[in-house]
Amino acid sequence: MKKFLALLLALVMVFALAACGGTDSTPSDAPESEAPASEAPADDTPASEAPADDGAITDPNEIPNDAESADGTYEVAFVTDVGQLQDGSFNEGTWNGVKLYAANNGLTYKYYQPANGNEATDDDRVNAMQAAVDAGAKVVVCAGFLQEAALRTAAMNNPDVHFVFIDGYPLDDDPDPNVQGNILTNVAGINFQEEQCGYLAGYAIVKEGFTKIGFSGGGGGSNPACCRYGYGYLQGASAAAEEMGVTVDVMYSWQYGGTFSASPELQTMINGWYTNGTEVVFACGGSMFSSIVSAASANDMFVVGVDVDQSFESETVVTSALKGLSNATSWAIGKFYAGEWDEIGNVATSLGANDDAVGLPTETWSLESYTIEEYEALLASIKDGTVTIDSSVLEADAIVNAGLENVEIIYE
Repeated sequence: MKKFLALLLALVMVFALAACGGTDSTPSDAPESEAPASEAPADDTPASEAPADDGAITDPNEIPNDAESADGTYEVAFVTDVGQLQDGSFNEGTWNGVKLYAANNGLTYKYYQPANGNEATDDDRVNAMQAAVDAGAKVVVCAGFLQEAALRTAAMNNPDVHFVFIDGYPLDDDPDPNVQGNILTNVAGINFQEEQCGYLAGYAIVKEGFTKIGFSGGGGGSNPACCRYGYGYLQGASAAAEEMGVTVDVMYSWQYGGTFSASPELQTMINGWYTNGTEVVFACGGSMFSSIVSAASANDMFVVGVDVDQSFESETVVTSALKGLSNATSWAIGKFYAGEWDEIGNVATSLGANDDAVGLPTETWSLESYTIEEYEALLASIKDGTVTIDSSVLEADAIVNAGLENVEIIYE
């Protein structure tokens, strides 16, 4: 994770000259490529950037969400996923990357939330993206796999605008998944290997001594990132349980998480888990976190956070499964301003342990029995391939029936 901070500082130095010059210093178009989508090279990821000098703003809370623009245009835009902008998780982590890059490089920035909130349609999302373009955006960051159809339309309608698809993949101009259309070179897909940080979290809490755990996921079981988190979490718990010679009971559910929102129904369900013996729940779904934390607080139990370090949100959080949303977002925006868009446009950039893009926050976790040394050894084993983690099982029913040993899964 420390390398990610180094990335952010590096971006400020590397791209400051390009950004501060305004319109004249911005590349008009990234070079186009007709090559098929491919994996990004391992050394061309956020963590590989060199450290830079001090002086940059590193705390996104020091940067206002609503920034004024003298001419009414906003050069860097963010279109939110479902849920709140400041959800303490996915939206906020991505938005922080937008703010930090823009503020440190003298660029105007603005966020756009699709109409109708959690009930937003593809048309609502297209309208939000188009509003960003009409307001002068050169780079539009779109968060969440639900943006795919709208992003395809917006990118086709605005070929000179560059779109960063966080938790997404390269897109072509044909919505039929069985047809290979023309690649949209103005879209960069950035995704993460969430199964790795899910594994690290599941392993850590079982090693800590928890044997009755839970997972509450967002997206109704159809969100690929949440599914990877969940399956990794189970695999990590299984591995630790096998080493310790214990059986771990797991409550596993996608209920009440379709829109990633807090709800009384979700809180009631999780409260029931805690009442019946569950000790810690992985809150894997944006604003669902607040309902799960409320239930944990009422029962003096614990929570695993997601996406960002959520220990600052509640004392119930024992650790969080992290992915480098802010830094990856800043890195991708920086590629445009460096004239290097062709390195990420039409490329499936997948970030994981070898990029220092996933992990656990050792400086803030409240784990006591599981040591940092043990964690670092496990992380090294993931990096060198000694420990392999399956990411192929994504459907909810298949996860429960995946045959993992030393875990008893109750699927709600």
